[in-house]
Amino acid sequence: MLQQLVTIRLAVPEDLQAIDEIYNQAIEIKATAHTSPLTIEERKSWFEYHEPALFPVYVAVANDAVIGWISFSPYRSGRQALKFTAEISYYIHRDFWSRGVGSQLLEFAINEAPKLNFSVLIAILLEHNKASVSLLKKFAFEKWGFLHEVAEYDHNKCGQYYYGLILRP
Repeated sequence: MLQQLVTIRLAVPEDLQAIDEIYNQAIEIKATAHTSPLTIEERKSWFEYHEPALFPVYVAVANDAVIGWISFSPYRSGRQALKFTAEISYYIHRDFWSRGVGSQLLEFAINEAPKLNFSVLIAILLEHNKASVSLLKKFAFEKWGFLHEVAEYDHNKCGQYYYGLILRP
């Protein structure tokens, strides 16, 4: 039922508080490599870096509230041969986990990517993020790599997966 109520649109500066809150929820559960909450000032810098025509940020909205977001970012910024590859990142408000929002955002991004001249999408995630692994596999992303013990939380190390999708016309 939620899927009919969700709309996806380009993020605007007024969404930054909600985007930051959702991301900081991911930090709390160690679903990202940041270990302390980001400030709204840090989020503003990040948002300015994501120029809508090149590397947009989109939000999922239900009942006038941002409940999730997805972004395109440069993969290895400044390396011209990689300009058709984008890293995607997505986060869902904890009150909306397992309700199809991640699927809607990822499907939307896959459809938008060719319009932005991306032919390859990469998702980089921590190995214990089983929900993201399942979501990526659902959309035909394949595991392209694994970096052992690159992240550490409370003296416990974990690896990082690289999942990729080649977009076919």
